[in-house]
Amino acid sequence: MKITDSVLRSFRVARTYRENAEKVNCVDFSPDGENAVSSSDDDCIVLYDMREGKHTRTLFSKKYGVDLIRYTHGDTHTVIYSSNKQDDTIRYLSLMDNKFIRYFPGHTARVIALSMSPVDDTFISGSLDKTIRIWDLRSQNCQGLTNPLGKPVCSFDPEGLIFAAGVESQAIKLYDLRAFDKGPFASFETRFNRVCDWTGLKFSNNGKQILVTTNGGMIRVLNAFSGAVLHTFSGYNNSKGISLEACFTPDSQFVMIGSEDGRVHVWSTESGMKVAVLDGKHPGPINTLQFNPRYMTFASACTNMTFWLPCVDEL
Repeated sequence: MKITDSVLRSFRVARTYRENAEKVNCVDFSPDGENAVSSSDDDCIVLYDMREGKHTRTLFSKKYGVDLIRYTHGDTHTVIYSSNKQDDTIRYLSLMDNKFIRYFPGHTARVIALSMSPVDDTFISGSLDKTIRIWDLRSQNCQGLTNPLGKPVCSFDPEGLIFAAGVESQAIKLYDLRAFDKGPFASFETRFNRVCDWTGLKFSNNGKQILVTTNGGMIRVLNAFSGAVLHTFSGYNNSKGISLEACFTPDSQFVMIGSEDGRVHVWSTESGMKVAVLDGKHPGPINTLQFNPRYMTFASACTNMTFWLPCVDEL
């Protein structure tokens, strides 16, 4: 099934899980789309089987806390995540036996961005210590470090060759992973017409667009090569200035974001028009939102985790 305006408008809540007592701060799908994992402010790591549509296991990270959880490249059994309690170390966990494989110490303040390479064992992290660090899963030692100034959000491009850094909530810098120490090879400024902090950066799957999310009720899609503003989207609820995650659909044709009132808003990246507003019956703000990379489903979460499917009867 192709993702179209009408397919997106037909999405309905298929399952809602209430495994968490506090907000779900991150959700990620495995690269093959068959599993999902979430992290939450109550220190839980919850695993879901997407084929069976069921919750399979809950693990705990009581000592360190858990945030920004990510499946590792090409693996459904290991994850990395940032700590939000005892220290700012990134942890590499086996989901099979619930044992740490490796720690990645170095950051001296909270990690606010974590991006796994789509092609190998490299990952990058951005922190409130104003650094972006480059890592390899096979070594606890930082492989490289750049100081882009300010509060850096960062993300890999779909080919794993370039990463983008959002700096001081006003500029995007592009780095070649193989020559990052030479500084950015491109830089472009983009300012919003209201004061807000950037909370995330994402490339579209075709590598042509960059999505900037903010805490100010606005998100923006930029041309990844020139930095030109393609669209600025608003009109969704975020009066409290919280961090709401947005995402592209896998075909790069649509952008989605949750809102304070539990609804999901969807726009076309081609026309810039809003194509759907979906009510997930969330009791709180939708903090995190991800579309499955392989299957026609997406996840949205507040304290509850909700999985959505298109309603064939409406097409």
